[in-house]
Amino acid sequence: MRDAAAQLADTSDTARLDAELLMGHALGIDRSTLLLDRMADNTPPIFAELVARRAAHEPVAYIIGEAEFYGRTFAVNSDVLIPRSDTETLIDAVAGDERLRELARATGARILDCGTGSGALLLTLLAEYPQATGMGVERSLGAVTLAALNAARLGVADRAQIDHLDWHDPNWCDGLGRFSLIVANPPYVETEASLAPGVARFEPVGALYAGVDGLDDYRVLIPRFRALLRDDGAVLLEIGRDQAQAVAKLAESAGFQTELRRDLAGRPRVLILQSPT
Repeated sequence: MRDAAAQLADTSDTARLDAELLMGHALGIDRSTLLLDRMADNTPPIFAELVARRAAHEPVAYIIGEAEFYGRTFAVNSDVLIPRSDTETLIDAVAGDERLRELARATGARILDCGTGSGALLLTLLAEYPQATGMGVERSLGAVTLAALNAARLGVADRAQIDHLDWHDPNWCDGLGRFSLIVANPPYVETEASLAPGVARFEPVGALYAGVDGLDDYRVLIPRFRALLRDDGAVLLEIGRDQAQAVAKLAESAGFQTELRRDLAGRPRVLILQSPT
């Protein structure tokens, strides 16, 4: 693992952690078991291949096939974005606001996740709020399959419906009904933005880029929320660090009041949309 960490030093800011995760995966055990009980094991032959993949910038989550989000493990592959800790800000925004929390807890609560990917947002909310049911809409068939797998793994499949829908289709939301909460982490990267190699080469392009200014998907989604949201409901959108003002303007043009939440680093991260009281 020391040799692997040295090999990965130019690729990763967490080279030692990466080496430990890859070794655990090669041995078929978790990292804690590796560090506590299995450090004397022989190195599995596959370990060198895993390290080489990471040295070529492939994300660890794709190599080992899973990622942690809000204390739970999600299966991931190259059909979906890797869940990030910054996105946990959205879950915290619900938990930390009494009105939003009550919307998720209420009898008959319905949650819509636009662009569900691995299901990290929707399935976490369903796990946190067992009274709620939810629907995830996703245009990637591979992501639909993966989100359904994660729903089963987390024990919420009976309350989660994952649909293959594309919000660029004019009639995508017909017949879906109204929801207590709508959450979305849509594509919001500018087309010409420079991304880290692990993101640019491996994560799905369709889940990243959204036009020259990164706002194309917000422009499509926000006007449709009015028909999908209950009168007392709320929308929570993840946004890029420099997009708060622009997305708020789009929301206000659609008749919403907005409120900003920042991530742990103090960066704008989640915009809450609600109808004026």
